[in-house]
Amino acid sequence: MPAASANSQSEPSPVPEPTGKGPVPRSGRDRPGRAAPRLTAQERRTAAERAERRAATLKRLEKSSGKLATAAISRMDDQLGWYRRMPPEHRSWIGLVAQAGIAAFTEWYRHPESAKAISTDVFGTAPRELTRAITLRQTVELIRTTIEVMEEAIEEVAAPGDEADMRESVLVYAREIAFATAQVYAQAAEARGAWDARLEALVVNSLLSGDADEGVLSRAAALGWGQPSQIRVVMGSAPDGDSELVVEAIRRAARYAKLHVLTGVLGKRLVVVVGGEKEPVQAARALIGQFAPGPVVVGPTVPDLLSATRSAHAAAAGLRACAAWPDAPRPVLADDLLPERALAGDQAARRQLVEEIYTPLDEAGSALLETLSVYLEQASSLEGAARMLFVHPNTVRYRLRRVTDVTGYAPSDVRSAFTLRIALALGRLTDAGEPG
Repeated sequence: MPAASANSQSEPSPVPEPTGKGPVPRSGRDRPGRAAPRLTAQERRTAAERAERRAATLKRLEKSSGKLATAAISRMDDQLGWYRRMPPEHRSWIGLVAQAGIAAFTEWYRHPESAKAISTDVFGTAPRELTRAITLRQTVELIRTTIEVMEEAIEEVAAPGDEADMRESVLVYAREIAFATAQVYAQAAEARGAWDARLEALVVNSLLSGDADEGVLSRAAALGWGQPSQIRVVMGSAPDGDSELVVEAIRRAARYAKLHVLTGVLGKRLVVVVGGEKEPVQAARALIGQFAPGPVVVGPTVPDLLSATRSAHAAAAGLRACAAWPDAPRPVLADDLLPERALAGDQAARRQLVEEIYTPLDEAGSALLETLSVYLEQASSLEGAARMLFVHPNTVRYRLRRVTDVTGYAPSDVRSAFTLRIALALGRLTDAGEPG
């Protein structure tokens, strides 16, 4: 019995005969996952002949590569006017590109299973210099010219019977080299964009820190900044997310509004230097959608970029002081925040209030200062001020109109009255010898 058992394990089970009532079980050779069936003799001969033709074409292609490159450059000189006008150094770069492209095609034709040869290396050792020397449109033209030369040489270069295969290879290569071209210029554009963003942030930071000099003007000019006659700085909170997207959104909005801008995200603040003929608030409204919720302050208008530091300092001081005026409009002018800025310790705002309000009133005569002071102390009551001054209410009314003419602030307006009161207090402190 043991022997019989061993024998039964070693012999393969018989394959059942087909009965016509179900699928025939697969043999081991028919099961999936096995090696592919062997080629027939005819198929082997065809493959061998194709390999021989390809090898012969490859040898002829290697011998003709220099001739093809020369022909491509000659055709560029004949057909492309911009190529003829280029300096010799740039033409030499293009010649290197043509030679590298044909050499890369030869290498790819030798190893078609590898796509390594079809890459940005086709554009030589200095693709950045190439993208600076010629535009994308010009690069497309030189590649098209080179491919046309290669297509016309197929009958001469390809081994007999291999013309169709080589033509198909040239078409595939042309498609891949087009993608490589797009990649080179996309990378160059990204590099330029990143560099421009850093340079722009440096310019904005220099203006904000007060380090602006002639070098800032040259850097701004390199960024395409013109020479607008009216410049102001707009400042607010930066939104969350990618700062590059924020800066690009500001640029789009500025182009639509026909404004010049230099933009930077400095910490949590979004700073925009705006140039253009629009009114300050109108210009800020064109860009305000890109700021985070919260106050947006517009600095005073200045005539040139070097003076923008003053506008930036005023906008920054206004942004810090905005908490004292919760109902401030958005955007708000930094000059409309003078009293809050003065209370927050901004010396420039204190001097401006004294110089633009207190001093002109003092020079206009003591009656205006006295009338304004009494009017404010009497809770803006004409009759009360008239009784305290022993004059007719119309006299008070006339003097208050004179105050408006001299300062630009109407004492009857609540907000203006607050500004006038702060200016009077600071002026008196200055007269008393206290630091203003």
